[in-house]
Amino acid sequence: MINRILLRIKIVQILYSYYKSDAQSIEKVENELFFSIEKAYDLYFYLLLLMADLTAYAAERINRKKQMLTASAEDKNPNMRFINNRFVAQLAKNKELLAYIDKQKISWHQHAELIKELYETITASEIYTQYMQSKDDSYQNDKEVWRMIFKKMLSESEILGKELEEISIYWNDDAETVISFLLKTIKQFDEANGINQPLLSMFKDDEDRVFAKELLRNAIYDGKEYKDMIQEHTQNWEVDRLAFMDMIIMQAALAEVHTFPSIPVNVTMNEYIEIAKYYSTAKSSVFINGILDSIIDKLRKDNKIIKVAYYTPSAK
Repeated sequence: MINRILLRIKIVQILYSYYKSDAQSIEKVENELFFSIEKAYDLYFYLLLLMADLTAYAAERINRKKQMLTASAEDKNPNMRFINNRFVAQLAKNKELLAYIDKQKISWHQHAELIKELYETITASEIYTQYMQSKDDSYQNDKEVWRMIFKKMLSESEILGKELEEISIYWNDDAETVISFLLKTIKQFDEANGINQPLLSMFKDDEDRVFAKELLRNAIYDGKEYKDMIQEHTQNWEVDRLAFMDMIIMQAALAEVHTFPSIPVNVTMNEYIEIAKYYSTAKSSVFINGILDSIIDKLRKDNKIIKVAYYTPSAK
């Protein structure tokens, strides 16, 4: 589930913390990286559980209204489509989900007000109204409504975002990526799989775990060499343009270029330029692109990097 885009972001964050804090052992830094990755995986299960808990809240709310002395005819005979959603019923009994939340003690029980606010937001939406009135009473439609709820509503919810930040500081930058994998999970659900529907694993394969470990270690072990390269190629740039985060991003990019010959240089360049757009200054992406282009051209001329795929310069 944790893709290389998110791994690169986390490695840049860990490197930034490493150089800004007191000296730490490589083992401690590595443990921090993988703990951060595990917390992102926790978020995936929190969001899966959120669908089940929102549905359970809806069922409780309907039952309370039925029991009121002033219950209307609509209260006594409500539209049950939302709480009878077959996809959520399957999800709520999923073996992997139940095992994980039991092991990690994941719960929304302490966030009752959030559940209430999210439910009210959902039920006031056009997505909800169309679903409840739709003639398409199918499992596929049951999946689709939750995909749309997350894609169009919960992914942009300020109250959910704020609550997630309060639950874990590690989730400040993870939500968007994790929700994209949640959407993928919803799409992959098959009613025929029942409670045994497979969920996404933490890593796609062992290769990604190795990628994260080796990239972090190489960026630190050969950090001075990369910094020297960067300083050599920034002599004609204004010193104040070299933000600390720019240095960290370029250091990670050069470590990846050096360490992984199977990853095309242009892929590495593009990924770290995107990181710069989000995490550094307004002009950092252009600056980083120019410096890395210059460094990589020299490394190629000196035959110091050999790539399986050829380098295509990024647009400047």
